[in-house]
Amino acid sequence: MDKITRKNVPAEDLSNVEFETSEDVEVVPTFNAMNLKESCCVVFMHMPSAIQQRSIKPIVKGRDVIAQAQSGTGKTATFSISILQSLDTTLRETQVLCLSPTRELAVQIQKVILALGDFMNVQCHVCSGTNLGEDIRKLDYGQHIVSGTPGRVFDMIKRRVLRTRAIKMLVLDEADEMLNKGFKEQIYDVYRYLPPATQVVLISATLPHEILEMTSKFMTDPIRILVKRDELTLEGIKQFFVAVEREEWKFDTLCDLYDTLTITQAVIFCNTKRKKERDEIMKEFRAGQSRVLITTDVWARGIDVQQVSLVINYDLPNNRELYIHRIGRSGRLAERVLQLISLNQTTYASYVILNNITRQNR
Repeated sequence: MDKITRKNVPAEDLSNVEFETSEDVEVVPTFNAMNLKESCCVVFMHMPSAIQQRSIKPIVKGRDVIAQAQSGTGKTATFSISILQSLDTTLRETQVLCLSPTRELAVQIQKVILALGDFMNVQCHVCSGTNLGEDIRKLDYGQHIVSGTPGRVFDMIKRRVLRTRAIKMLVLDEADEMLNKGFKEQIYDVYRYLPPATQVVLISATLPHEILEMTSKFMTDPIRILVKRDELTLEGIKQFFVAVEREEWKFDTLCDLYDTLTITQAVIFCNTKRKKERDEIMKEFRAGQSRVLITTDVWARGIDVQQVSLVINYDLPNNRELYIHRIGRSGRLAERVLQLISLNQTTYASYVILNNITRQNR
């Protein structure tokens, strides 16, 4: 086993700490100015986004980084580019772990990394949990980067199939979701087996204060690139609220909207969680074979489909962070206008939720 014994250092009291962007963050205006490997840089035809201008350089330098940016601003490309700069492709061992809250997001991360590293002969595998034999075969062959959910990755480590001795970077994507009560212990399980000097990068659209407190346990003097809470909105997105007096009228209202609006592809969010043929459904939706995707907040975190022109909240999200994630499924990099329509029974509870969301996003 590659388990590492670490010293128990008392956690710093961060209860009164205000997390703000570090003063020494440099803004690098172009990809060329970042001095990236040519095999990676040639794919870029646009200017880097704000988070890319600030985050890529410190990550490449090996600093621990907490990076926060709005959905649709290129967060996945930010850490993917940074990862590719640090790889030694002549060494066929796992050098980077990317952990994410869902299998769908892990697959998308793999696709972005392979696309950006197309000329670098990069090996990147997703530990998806659907085929144990395939995971073992791929990892035994040797993978530079492994993407997956914490539970599946830890299972591969325990089986001694995933060797951690050469790992130098751990990326936590959608860190707010990853470090909540459901994923925190699994992340710690993985982290205990990594080399002591492993670089840690946390990236997410939202980073609540209580989540940031946890980072003191496994980050060293991190660079902080944060967006203040009242800045977490997406400009250029039109938002509408449709009041429906009775729950049973919501479906008829939805049908009326489809009769009225011109829609290319739409995502309808509801709060009921069911797992059924998710990969096949997502594949058809991406290919344009399906025009409507009905989903829960699993899809709201980082899964990008370019053709989406309409997002409908059939059920209101329970908090502001999920609302922002849902908005981020369209309007990627401000390229498209989103009409967000909330269908909900006009109860006092729904009014309070909507009022809190809209007040915080003004």
